Amino acid sequence: MTLARALRFPPKPVQKNLIASFVGAGGKTTAIFQLAREIANRNLVIVTATTHLGVWQIPLADHHIIANDSRNVQLPTKGVILVTGEIENERTKPVNDATLNWLYAETKSRSIPLLIEADGSRQKPLKAPAAHEPPIPKFTDAVIVVAGLGALGKPLTDEVVQRAEIFSGLSGLKMNQTITPEAITRMLTHSQGALKNIPAHARRVAFLNQADTPELQSTGGGMARELLSHFDSVIVGRLNGSEFQTFEQTAGIILAAGEATRFGAPKQLLDWKGKPFVRQVAETALKAGLEPVVVVTGFCAADTESALSGLPVKIVHNSEYQQGQSTSIRAGLQSLSGKAGAAIFLLADQPQIPADVIGALVESHGQKMQAILAPLVLDDRRANPVLFDRETFADLMQLTGDMGGRGIFDKHRVEYLPWHDEVLLFDVDKPEDYQRLKEME
Repeated sequence: MTLARALRFPPKPVQKNLIASFVGAGGKTTAIFQLAREIANRNLVIVTATTHLGVWQIPLADHHIIANDSRNVQLPTKGVILVTGEIENERTKPVNDATLNWLYAETKSRSIPLLIEADGSRQKPLKAPAAHEPPIPKFTDAVIVVAGLGALGKPLTDEVVQRAEIFSGLSGLKMNQTITPEAITRMLTHSQGALKNIPAHARRVAFLNQADTPELQSTGGGMARELLSHFDSVIVGRLNGSEFQTFEQTAGIILAAGEATRFGAPKQLLDWKGKPFVRQVAETALKAGLEPVVVVTGFCAADTESALSGLPVKIVHNSEYQQGQSTSIRAGLQSLSGKAGAAIFLLADQPQIPADVIGALVESHGQKMQAILAPLVLDDRRANPVLFDRETFADLMQLTGDMGGRGIFDKHRVEYLPWHDEVLLFDVDKPEDYQRLKEME
């Protein structure tokens, strides 16, 4: 998976989320230019800095422009363009405010990506911001906070951490103590640490770089779960191998609004293993770590809600449930916040779906960011539940009638996760199906 895909940057310029600032330490400049190469796609990408850059970093761009007066700047038509202030003592100066504002207006009007290095770290794996740092422009769409996991296990010193004394105060770690995942997490989630000066509207991404071993990848994954309460997404990986895993909120949407006319009774309230179907499905979704878990009700709404009593789920009533499944899909998606990176749709008449298949879908999506991902049973039979990436949400919202998610399979690539358990293929449509399900217990 490319860094651009992990960061959810489009492969070519579009008028959305094109202005990104990089702060922190542990690979900012490398990340910026790698991303620039991935999204350039024969078009123009602008890289600039509100801090100093070393002159040895200039060759990473196709063109270097020193801009003190934007009236005299002629931008090339393609390639990666680095725009800086003047060179002094083997470093480039930050661009001035006038140049920065001109770049903002120019890139917005021409749909040119603008990538900004907004922090300096003197090539150390970690840093904490001083009082005047980081200089993040207010118009930034996304802020990527970089932290190098290569610092783990090393002592907290000025040789390892830029502004080590400040890092100590923010993380609670004493000088010369061993740097731990917990200390890095505390700094990354501190309002005066990595979250400092991030505009309220900007998307927040934590990039845990230098995960060069399976152990560090596992450590980063463990950190991601706590970081997600402060960031929209967390990426764990390594730039030198272009290996990335994205951690985001994956919602669970349980469709429990139907009348079950063929069955003759509300299936969401049938008993299995001593619990109503809908409660069993909700508990499985929670166990699998889906967040939030949304239950869309309709027919027998009051009884369905009562069956979920005490569970940390969000209940959404679909008053238009008689118009088909598409209305429940829309109701579920409309209830989600902008942080959800994907949604897994679960059916209330499949209480036997195991949590491990849900977890496997989430893990695979984090590694490959598939648009649509479904289990494949017996080598050729698609099964439930199905995961839909957020890029499909707009098309799902356009569904009508009794059409489910399969209605957009022709618009997005559908990929499959092999799964050797036929239980995924079973659902309860008729009373005899319910009897078979009870026999499975």
